[in-house]
Amino acid sequence: MAWEELLDRDMAQQLPGMEVLREEPMRRHTSFRVGGPAKRMAFPRTGGEMVLLHELARKHGARPLVIGNGTNLLCPDKGLDRLVICTEAMNAVEAGREEHTMTVQAGASLRKAAEYACRAGLAGLEFAHGIPGTLGGGVCMNAGAYGGEMTQVLVSADVLLPGGNVKTLGAEDLHPGYRHSLLMEMPDAVVLSAVVRLNPGVETEIRGRMRDLMDRRRKSQPLEYPSAGSAFKRPAGHYAGGLIDQCGLKGLSMGGAQVSEKHAGFLINRGGATFADVTGLIREVQRRVLDQTGVMLEPEIRILWEQDSGADA
Repeated sequence: MAWEELLDRDMAQQLPGMEVLREEPMRRHTSFRVGGPAKRMAFPRTGGEMVLLHELARKHGARPLVIGNGTNLLCPDKGLDRLVICTEAMNAVEAGREEHTMTVQAGASLRKAAEYACRAGLAGLEFAHGIPGTLGGGVCMNAGAYGGEMTQVLVSADVLLPGGNVKTLGAEDLHPGYRHSLLMEMPDAVVLSAVVRLNPGVETEIRGRMRDLMDRRRKSQPLEYPSAGSAFKRPAGHYAGGLIDQCGLKGLSMGGAQVSEKHAGFLINRGGATFADVTGLIREVQRRVLDQTGVMLEPEIRILWEQDSGADA
């Protein structure tokens, strides 16, 4: 039997009621709206279901890929011969055990967490309100915007480690840096939930700051088009968007993919963009910027190349 058939059998027996989709197009689950079908896609509701799914995947050689909102992910058009695990059903946000803290499941959007904090009169997550990712992804990459980042508010995270154990890691254990944490060097580790500590505030003032930041984002970013946010990491001493603009690359297109004319740091899908269009445009931007400035841009987008798309033998 193929791995997916064996997995179907075990999931039906051990995880009844959990949603599982077959041959599900990844373009429906990524903000770029690019990507072919995943052999199987499962939607665990709890950390316990996530742990069990990983156990079953290891048993049958189905290398799992965990995604949140797919806002930083580019998938191949040929699809994925893998078990994709989507955390969107793990989206609870609740008051923490200690004063001024919140416990947030990995699949909760950063927007939802920021809204909960605002209603509770807790300040400190305003920066995250407009970031289109999930708590899990935000912890992994130390997401940030407008001077704020996750490391400023993170207390701890419950993480499923590659060996199958769940461990609570303090913020300092994650060695956070600019758009980076230790978890990015452990691609098979999975954030299950996290605790954040905030500061007491006034709801109307918090909401006003969130509204101001969202207005700034709308004015400066091409939110009307599918994209994966900032396409390149910020190089030392420079801004990626500034370098791309300096090289006259705004509007540069390849197929349906284009360097945004509104913000050069964004690559957008103007309609019908393929994996080859986007990756080709990334390489062309890298080449021209390197030729003209001597700076090699590093993609911030997580690209699943074809060699990453299959299950383990």
